[in-house]
Amino acid sequence: MKYVLVSGGVISGVGKGIIASSTGLLLKTMGLTVTSIKIDPYMNIDAGTMAPTEHGEVYVTDDGGEMDLDIGHYERYLLTTLTRDHNLTTGKIYQQVIERERRGDYLGKTVQVVPHLTNAIQDWIERVAQIPVDESGNKPDVCVIELGGTVGDIESAPFIHAMSQFPRRVGKGNFMQIHVSYVPVIPPGPHGEQKTKPTQRAVGDVRSAGLRPDLIACRCERPLEDAVIQKIANMCQVEPKQVLTVHNVSSTYHVPLLLRQQKLLDSINGLLELNAPGAPTPSKALIDHGAKMWSEWVSRTRAQDGGNLDTVTICLVGKYTNLEDAYISVGKSLEHAAMYCKKKLNLVWVDSSNLEDTALEEQPAKFHEAWHAVCTADGILVPGGFGIRGTEGMIKATTWARTKNVPFLGVCLGMQLAVIEFARNVCNIPGAGSEELHPGCENPVIVYMPEVDRTKLGGTMRLGKRECVFQPGTAGWSKFRAMYGDDVGSIQERHRHRYEVNPEKMTTIESSGDFVFVGKDEKGERVEVIEIRNHPFFVGVQFHPEYLSRVLAPSKSYLGFFAAAAGVLDEVTASSSGKPLVVKDAEV
Repeated sequence: MKYVLVSGGVISGVGKGIIASSTGLLLKTMGLTVTSIKIDPYMNIDAGTMAPTEHGEVYVTDDGGEMDLDIGHYERYLLTTLTRDHNLTTGKIYQQVIERERRGDYLGKTVQVVPHLTNAIQDWIERVAQIPVDESGNKPDVCVIELGGTVGDIESAPFIHAMSQFPRRVGKGNFMQIHVSYVPVIPPGPHGEQKTKPTQRAVGDVRSAGLRPDLIACRCERPLEDAVIQKIANMCQVEPKQVLTVHNVSSTYHVPLLLRQQKLLDSINGLLELNAPGAPTPSKALIDHGAKMWSEWVSRTRAQDGGNLDTVTICLVGKYTNLEDAYISVGKSLEHAAMYCKKKLNLVWVDSSNLEDTALEEQPAKFHEAWHAVCTADGILVPGGFGIRGTEGMIKATTWARTKNVPFLGVCLGMQLAVIEFARNVCNIPGAGSEELHPGCENPVIVYMPEVDRTKLGGTMRLGKRECVFQPGTAGWSKFRAMYGDDVGSIQERHRHRYEVNPEKMTTIESSGDFVFVGKDEKGERVEVIEIRNHPFFVGVQFHPEYLSRVLAPSKSYLGFFAAAAGVLDEVTASSSGKPLVVKDAEV
């Protein structure tokens, strides 16, 4: 097993996740099987209880793990499937060590950070790195480990110490480190000076902590000047070829191309001794698959640079629009769909609170700006969320999409609000609402799931991959089902929710004939998909299809929605119906 550690210095949010994912993708193009682990130094057991406005979205894996959003980057770039154990937090590792101590596993020894905690970290990494990540069941050849946070933070110290010991454990030629730093421009602008001092200090901090970076990836606004590369190499005691420039590009999908141009694979080949006896030897089929995957990646990425692509405007009406990372997988899913359709995405973010009547009185400029965005969009998307704030604005946007025949996609909360909107305005159900949003309402059409633990927040939702079964009578007219093929009886999608459509209200809501529960769970009790007949595309899904969208295999939920907004739904349905959108490893 080979290991690549990606660490970061100077500031957080410098792009370690994208660089780690891009490195994994390049290794995969060589025919190698790649897995990833994200280390997060926070004390939380997982990301499930964190506010999306503080930490970004919570990403969910097949097994119901609530993860850091970087896990999403890994799965999207590598077309892979990770588990809850691929995200290691301080909370998880301390919990494990304390449980062992309580059982007496340490045989009376004083339990300390070194060696007990640091050994547990290394044991965890070695164990998880062996977990198969695709349907073939083969163990990975390479594990890319991202160390979250910034080297020098006090909470990172145990992990850094563990990783400084790790090369001796796994052996020479089986471990390398990429350190991501930031090179600011002072003053900002095209004529400012690129400053290397932060990188010098960051690399010094890494070395004083016991790690020795093999490559330094420099995030910067524009390509590093030759003199700057030389200075970093001299002051950080590396060769100029060990200094990588990761400058701003039009999209993150260009980062693998950028790293490949700088011969990152050649450097990794030498550092990990991939050509030495005993190194992983991929089959010809995997090598050919890697080449095909890379060719498709380059083709879709470069096509987005063309100036002759039509632009499709999608209005995202959400609660957490002040931090785009709160909906990062949603945005990425729309990008994947745009790349597939060969269109340009113009994603407009609208704070749903600004669509409400109170905003007209308090902030009329924002009210009119928000409604202009909704009224001029080619498609309207209402994503997930929790709590009542802004939900009336989401309902108003949903009404606009339904009555004006604008393509619409509601995800999780967005689907539930679409049910409420229809119950109120079409079915005329008095006091229609949600037990979450409107406690004590006369007719709750959205209710708390009976089996969910109401006393705790962490890990208590309906989580992970579940089956959605298409209902009889939906083949032939359902635009959503047609994306999969009318002969497909069910699909698997990832969930994260506590509330559901009230089973007692289903018959009343469907009695209009136009509003149909297209998909339900395997027992036929829970609503998974709603759709309105005779509409260009009006779909709500209880699950989160963005979690399964991949760069080369876009989510069909988002693809159908985007294609409808772009006016190419029939063509896209014909090209994707019943077919995988990319060749998977297991099919090689």
